[in-house]
Formats: sequence, structure tokens, C-alpha cells
Amino acid sequence: MAMEMRLPVARKPLSESLGRDSKKHLVVPGDTITTDTGFMRGHGTYMGEEKLMASVAGSVERVNKLICVKALKTRYNGEVGDIVVGRITEVQQKRWKVETNSRLDSVLLLSSMNLPGGELRRRSAEDELAMRGFLQEGDLISAEVQAVFSDGAVSLHTRSLKYGKLGQGVLVQVSPSLVKRQKTHFHDLPCGASVILGNNGFIWIYPTPEHKDEDAGGFIANLEPVALSDREVISRLRNCIVLLVTQRMMLYDTSILYCYEASLAHQIKDILKPEVMEEIMLETRQRLVEQEG
Repeated sequence: MAMEMRLPVARKPLSESLGRDSKKHLVVPGDTITTDTGFMRGHGTYMGEEKLMASVAGSVERVNKLICVKALKTRYNGEVGDIVVGRITEVQQKRWKVETNSRLDSVLLLSSMNLPGGELRRRSAEDELAMRGFLQEGDLISAEVQAVFSDGAVSLHTRSLKYGKLGQGVLVQVSPSLVKRQKTHFHDLPCGASVILGNNGFIWIYPTPEHKDEDAGGFIANLEPVALSDREVISRLRNCIVLLVTQRMMLYDTSILYCYEASLAHQIKDILKPEVMEEIMLETRQRLVEQEG
């Protein structure tokens, strides 16, 4: 039986010029952020002994006179307009409960979704009886945040054909703080796969469809067998995203694509080995610096 043996080596110090131009102000609970009384208290802070102090571990963010601390590892806090990927956990009266990595289950109302065929009409008792035919427990969906309630629960809607039930692919769960906010979170990558970067930290990787079925209303999943080449691309993308998360790098289409291209010199199973991760990460970070520079 073949065995692979690897010996530990001293880790090389990272170059200061690689990507860390503006050092973040990191704090832990109890740290003093400022003693200036002219600042306003935001999320993740509290006043103690006439000083503004951190109540969570994270990075300090300033917007004019408002100071808040963005936690490095936290549950998802919904905002209107966010794109999320979630899993149906329960079918209730005129609504579905959806797990979206937040403190409370999100809600998808029957009136907040497209009917099959794109019909525009009031929801009837027949629609309510057929709810489990649209979505049932365990189904994955993509949706947009429609409203946030006072207790932090989120209301979703799927009133666009780009949202709806997800078919075949791979789900990767990361910290919501690592997903970069952009104008669009649906990306068709040139490598032959697509990703949905949910603001809630759920990332869906799937083969790019050749044509989109607009008559389905977003609730008919494609269950055709996926080609081996597509499965290899999806597996490589999944390992690249895990690599970026391990190195605490922000996830967006450019960083994922650069990491994918840097990993092509290695086999898929070797990407998550420590020495290979360091090599790919350095090349990715260097390309991102050159692009920003």
C-alpha cells in the first residue's frame, strides 16, 4: 500500500507588500477603541468609563462620526436587497421556513414567489395545497431579502426568474463576513461553472446551464447527469474557495477566478495541502495587488 509522508518545514514570513497595504484595526471584547467623546456608538460597541469599547472581536469601521465593529465570525444579519442561498426546513400555512445561517429561520411567503408559468393572480386554496409540489423540506433555493423584522428575522422573495430552486451542484458554507458585497452575486465563470455568492455565507457552485428555462418559474430543477469535466471544475472551485476562506481572503468573482487559475498546476486533491495552499495563495494575492495597483 502506497503511503505519502510529509515533513514539517519552517513557514516563510509573508511579504508586507502583498495585499496588506492598509492594516485593519482589530479589537477583542473589552478593548478601548477611542477616548474621544465626539464619536457615535454603533453596532459591536458600548460606552464604559467615558471610553468607547468593543463588545465583539472584529475590525473597527468608521463612517464619518459613527464607529462600529464588524465581527470576524458571526451569524448572518439580513439587509434588504441581499442575495441569499437557503434550505427549506418546514412547510407551513401559506409560507415556507428557510435556514439562511441567521439567528432565526427566514420566511418565504406563498405570495412572494412566482407561480409556474409566470402567472400573475391571487394565490388560491389549490396553490396552498400544492405548496409541497413547488418546494419541500431539504430543497435549496436562491432568493432576495424583501424585509427584515424587528426581531431580526428575514422575509424572502423569489419574484425574479434568476431566483428559485437550485438543481445539481455543491454548497460551501463560509463566514458571511468573508463574502464581498457587489452589484451582482450571480457569476458565470469562464472555466465552465457558475457560482452564487450568498451574502449569508452559503455559496452554491453549479455547472453553467446552456439555456435557461423561463417557463418553469424557477421551480423545476435540472437533474440531468453532470459530465465528468464539469464535476472536476466544480470540485476544483470548491477547494479554491475553502483555500481562500482558510487564508481569510475576501470572496468575490475575481479572487475565486485568480485562485482557480493558480491551482491549475496542481491536482484537485493536492490543493488543500499546506505547502500547495501557501504557493497558490501567494500567487493569487500578488495578482490581486497588481490588478488593484
